[in-house]
Amino acid sequence: MLQVKAGNMDTMGLLFERYNRPLFGFLFHMTSQHEASEDMLQTVFYRMLKYRHTFTGDGEFRSWMYHLARNVLVDHSKQNKRSAQQYNLADVAEKIGGGPAADERILKQQELETLHNAMARLSTENREVLVLSRFQELKYDEIARVLNTTEGAVKVRVHRAMKELKKIYLTIENGKTAYKL
Repeated sequence: MLQVKAGNMDTMGLLFERYNRPLFGFLFHMTSQHEASEDMLQTVFYRMLKYRHTFTGDGEFRSWMYHLARNVLVDHSKQNKRSAQQYNLADVAEKIGGGPAADERILKQQELETLHNAMARLSTENREVLVLSRFQELKYDEIARVLNTTEGAVKVRVHRAMKELKKIYLTIENGKTAYKL
């Protein structure tokens, strides 16, 4: 990024190649909207160019990049006050073929569906800290820089978010079990 800041725009392509997938994953896990995540991804890279003068090189590039991505997410949520997209399990089950492993695949898909639903029910702050730590695999000190807080505060937030996720997940699971009986 320091090379881009110095005017070497060719290296921006390298940054895109290196970071577009993890950044898309972050945006998608936060919104559950594929097209919106693609649009936001482009916006983040546009803002990297536009605000390249703000990158000092003191901190890690990923922290700066995710900070920009958070701002894009905030702008997106202000524009679109919609809830996360939910997948229809019947559609998924229909796509999964028969066979001896079909039940196992359906069960795994149901578990993923439940996890997705539980993640969607988390507060934005809790979902964000879990996506950064568990899906994007950022270290706590990197997350602290992205969120403008301390590493200790991040640890507490991750712990509380995991606890809340588990509670929501079990509530959904128990609701499905009660419904089946």
